[in-house]
Amino acid sequence: MPPLNMTDTRKKSFAELPLAGPSGVYLAPSLLAADFANLGTQLQDAERAGAEVAHIDIMDGHFVPNLSMGPGIVEAIRPVSGMLFDVHLMISDPGRYVEAFAKAGADHITVHVESEGCLSAVIDRIHELGCSAGITLRPGTPVESLFPYLPMVEMALVMTVEPGFGGQSFMASQLPKVRALKDWAEANGRLLHIEVDGGIKAGNAADVAGAGANVLVAGSSIFNRKAAVSACVEAIREALRV
Repeated sequence: MPPLNMTDTRKKSFAELPLAGPSGVYLAPSLLAADFANLGTQLQDAERAGAEVAHIDIMDGHFVPNLSMGPGIVEAIRPVSGMLFDVHLMISDPGRYVEAFAKAGADHITVHVESEGCLSAVIDRIHELGCSAGITLRPGTPVESLFPYLPMVEMALVMTVEPGFGGQSFMASQLPKVRALKDWAEANGRLLHIEVDGGIKAGNAADVAGAGANVLVAGSSIFNRKAAVSACVEAIREALRV
């Protein structure tokens, strides 16, 4: 697949991406940690630095105790970036909203195994809308709960923090779930992207990738006031090269 670029805003999906990114993994800056007053600029900064995926957390104030973005934000930033838009629905009833996010510009939509409704039907609808689909779980949920859905999706997401807030510390206790998903994919001959979200930074990125993840979500370690976005992206890339 050709490199993603800001002039290419056609719909993409994880179904198109090979498992190995440019440095072995794909970096997915989490917009929840970005400066919302300069969201488009920060998104472009991350893309120029070589990040391939934009991770967009959607919260409803019910499934998790916080509110974040809606389809309007996704639609507003879609024209300024060619990155794959990876929408993570932390909401109680994802089936009500997948169409709105797909139409707004989402390329991929992940839903929680703990959410309401018929998840297989929701996954089918995500595919009908032209997006790839993912399934995820809270840290306290057994990884085996994902197994019935893995044949239906292109990605599994492991949360290494409690969903709902940015800036939390990384939970290394969740890495066995990453290994279990990798083992399942290999045993079943599936090309499954494995994403990890929560507390990712240069100091632990290699451990996460070594456990089997190929998509790393990073929020406050990329979007912060301590260093430029490009320097933060490069720090994680360098850690992965060691």
